Amino acid sequence: MNAAEQVQSIAFAHALASAVTLVRQHFPEASPNLTPWRDDSETRQWFESETWDMAFHFPGWSPRLQCRCLLMQLRVDTQQKEGSPYLLGVILRGMTFDGERWRLATIGDWKPTGPYLPQPAQLVQLHQICTDLFAVFSSCANP
Repeated sequence: MNAAEQVQSIAFAHALASAVTLVRQHFPEASPNLTPWRDDSETRQWFESETWDMAFHFPGWSPRLQCRCLLMQLRVDTQQKEGSPYLLGVILRGMTFDGERWRLATIGDWKPTGPYLPQPAQLVQLHQICTDLFAVFSSCANP
């Protein structure tokens, strides 16, 4: 679900703003999009209330990331502590007009999969973003 539609409290807004800031610290040229999905009947059939989806578009092709945009899906449990979001996992996808080029999930060994993988230095940045996201959400749940 579009991340912008999930903001229901100050804790949610803080976590979402922090997620955007984390990505922009590593990739300042990326433009955030908190509503990457269309609002139509076909898209609504895939609605998942426990995910926050956002995209980060690059001004052109990013050869180091092997994509034009990062699609970030945060799997969140909002029932943990009085409405404070708790991060369960992160899925990052490198996207182009042709679709997904690679995927990185914070399940298992955190290794990317796909035919066109990011360069090692960018993979370190992506891992750091995910690690920092867990820390941010943890601090939101335990102020």
